[in-house]
Amino acid sequence: MIAIHYFASIREALDCDMEQLELPEGIKTVGDLIDMLGQHHGDNWKDVLGQPNVLVAVNHEMTDLTASIKAGDEVAFLPPVTGG
Repeated sequence: MIAIHYFASIREALDCDMEQLELPEGIKTVGDLIDMLGQHHGDNWKDVLGQPNVLVAVNHEMTDLTASIKAGDEVAFLPPVTGG
């Protein structure tokens, strides 16, 4: 099982704040997960999560789309930090 959290504008765009799912065979990276979520939920999900400015954390560690994931992990998608 993997826990996936969606925050702020990403949560609003996807109308989902969190989900848990069994990690299918072959899903090894965050990028693979995004592709799978797009296939499962629709192209909008892949478009929102695949934006180059979306931040990703695996087990509370900031990372990128090449990060490895496995059962038991927690993945979070966060919008870019803005300010000025």
